[in-house]
Amino acid sequence: MARPGHGWSGAAAAKRGSEEEEEGEDPLDARIARSGCLEQHRQLQECMAERRDWRHCQEQVRAFGACMGRRQQQRQRGTGPAQPPD
Repeated sequence: MARPGHGWSGAAAAKRGSEEEEEGEDPLDARIARSGCLEQHRQLQECMAERRDWRHCQEQVRAFGACMGRRQQQRQRGTGPAQPPD
């Protein structure tokens, strides 16, 4: 099952606040924040919450994918910010 913040059901969103306080920051959210692609991820999440169908969010999917792709290239060249391995 998806971690809180990455599920699209209303129940998951309602539980998110209390669970995040208990568990701390979601590791996936932290990793995305370190990548520099947090804004694109936020826009994708907002579109998914609003539209409830990723096919209607292709612009956001592509923008997030492009950002993460650039980050991966930077890591491979050693020019991007340091990020611990998975």
